[in-house]
Amino acid sequence: MESKNQTDVSKFLLLGLTEDPELQPFLFFLFLSIYLVTVLGNLLIILAVSSDSHLYTPMYFFLSNLSFTEICLSTTTIPKMLVNIQTHNQSITYRGCLIQICFILLFGGFENFILAVMAYDRYVAICHPLRYMVIVNPQLCLLLVLPPLLMSTIVGLILSLTMLRLSFCKNLEIPHFFCELPQVIKLACSDTLINNILIYLAIGVFGAISLPGIIFSYIRIVSSVLRMPSARAKLKAFSTCGSHLSVVFLFCGTVFGVYISSEVTTSPRKTSVASVMYIVVPQMMNPFIYSLRNSDMKAALRKLIRKLSSFL
Repeated sequence: MESKNQTDVSKFLLLGLTEDPELQPFLFFLFLSIYLVTVLGNLLIILAVSSDSHLYTPMYFFLSNLSFTEICLSTTTIPKMLVNIQTHNQSITYRGCLIQICFILLFGGFENFILAVMAYDRYVAICHPLRYMVIVNPQLCLLLVLPPLLMSTIVGLILSLTMLRLSFCKNLEIPHFFCELPQVIKLACSDTLINNILIYLAIGVFGAISLPGIIFSYIRIVSSVLRMPSARAKLKAFSTCGSHLSVVFLFCGTVFGVYISSEVTTSPRKTSVASVMYIVVPQMMNPFIYSLRNSDMKAALRKLIRKLSSFL
């Protein structure tokens, strides 16, 4: 197969979710609506937490970081898709593709860590309630956020920069609406062994830290709750974990669903459609999950809306 060096590659083609021109307007308005809801919902959570002193706690500090990450992750993928649909141009520059890969890895990895940090936060709040503010102090909060952010940034840079060593075939069509790293690597004509090894190492790093952390935290939480004598206390303890568990199941479930679908189907287009479930849906649903199930958040949002209304 004829190839050309990466210095000759000026752009890739993002094939999107469908080639049917009649569906393009529908997809444009659908994803525009999803993006606006995602940004507005998560931005309201950040503003509500920052404007209400009752929410100056570690739990809501981590929630603000999660909401910021959701905004960034959605902004990395959806606007480019909307521009391509509107301009009837499927291209993305080579540099733009690498930048998109880097930010997807950065914010996707950071979200993964934040969910583990939030599980630890719930563990301390339920198992050590009297010492909660002492254990989860501001210094620890920063230590639980900054190193994962730095690690995710390093992983994103390494995996995206190692793409520069690859040469690509003449077929530069990506069967996705964004530059997904494995799909881009499949287009390479040169040896991709190092790239694939780094991908598995990154998955191992993210998985080995976050998943065991979440499982360990909830094993301790369940064990502690079951020892509580009052049924009302048990219900209250579990209710404080409900939102986080919903987000974890939504994020992890969609990721595993996409992985399984990519293994059982030979259609890249179906895999692309399935990818919507982890790169778009969780980011849109998280604000609803945390606001509808949390009375403090609903009260803060009502105050924020009243303040915003008074300025209009």
